[in-house]
Amino acid sequence: MPSLEGIRVLIVDDDPSTCEAVGIYLRAIGAEVLPAASAAQALEAFPYFKPHVLVSDIAMPEEDGLSLMRKVRELPRKLGRTPAIALTAFATAQDVALSMAAGFQYHLPKPVEANELAKTIARLAKEKP
Repeated sequence: MPSLEGIRVLIVDDDPSTCEAVGIYLRAIGAEVLPAASAAQALEAFPYFKPHVLVSDIAMPEEDGLSLMRKVRELPRKLGRTPAIALTAFATAQDVALSMAAGFQYHLPKPVEANELAKTIARLAKEKP
């Protein structure tokens, strides 16, 4: 299990139990975690939290994770290049292609194995913009 010591992770999911479960696990291995229940909350948090990695659901009410990712990519400088993981129940080849086209680097299907998520976050954090 990798250590995520010093890595800031912004988790975006409209399901509070998913945010809580992922957050508990990531904090246990050293990550600093900020949950956001919507794309709007995530965008508001971005400038002050400055995440090393974004982990976002795709299917959310009001604004989905694909739209969020496109807006993140429009942010200035390093913020706009924040590495990102789509963590979603939508796992068809078309869903993966849409995620990648929106700007995600990885697409992990729910339910995800915790160690796989941690390894992916660690890998992306090493590739900081």
